Amino acid sequence: MTEKYDVRPGQSIELLKELHILTRDGKLNQDSRRKLKQVYHLFNFIEPLLREALGRHADLRLVDHGAGKSYLGFILYDLFFREHAPAGEIWGIETRDELVAKSEELARRAGFAGMRFLNLSVAESIESSALPARIDLVTALHACNTATDDAIRFALEKEAEAIVLVPCCQAEVAAVLRKNKGRMLKNPLTELWRHPIHTREFGSQLTNVLRCLQLEAHGYAVTVTELVGWEHSMKNELIIARREGRPRRAPAERLHAVLAEVGLEELESRFFTA
Repeated sequence: MTEKYDVRPGQSIELLKELHILTRDGKLNQDSRRKLKQVYHLFNFIEPLLREALGRHADLRLVDHGAGKSYLGFILYDLFFREHAPAGEIWGIETRDELVAKSEELARRAGFAGMRFLNLSVAESIESSALPARIDLVTALHACNTATDDAIRFALEKEAEAIVLVPCCQAEVAAVLRKNKGRMLKNPLTELWRHPIHTREFGSQLTNVLRCLQLEAHGYAVTVTELVGWEHSMKNELIIARREGRPRRAPAERLHAVLAEVGLEELESRFFTA
């Protein structure tokens, strides 16, 4: 049988079976135990944000970009929305139609009336009339490359109260660094990305730095930490942003300066500022 400490009190065992986190006889293998631990660990970061937003809106609204099989959405609904925010809604955004259909069917069987799923790219969701105008919290876990930036743009357009990101596969900045390396050789900082492996690693690091500055420029307080043990992946960075006030000039100026210093001026439109 499943050990008590593996599953949170109040968690639906049947839901975990449907998500294939538990076997049909209620057991966990090593891989599913790790997956469950990771989702719960992320829930610990998201729950306080949900409670803050719920204090302002009883009809709490969360959008999960690149939802995949919607593990996160179902866990959040089961552990939080079902009891604390019955008027709330979770929207899963996913491009694979078969996953959207499976999630819709599972939500129906589970009785999760507030779960919605749309077959859209993150970029398409920004203009989609299928989503409500007000969104309180935006999540994007392992949305590849520029999809994370589209999720940020979505959150900024919606003036979301909080944003939770686990970035993945940042290739765009590295590609531009590589392309412009020749004209930047007089700058000694190019040593940071002279070798191909450093270009990839530095590009990934720089992408997230630019994202944090972008969020700060738009009035968000940003915390960067580790999402411990996420699939034993190097993509283990967790960015949490809370909207606190008006746009700020200093982070915007830093963002422009960093882009110019490393030859990434052409990406101004990607990391737009307030």
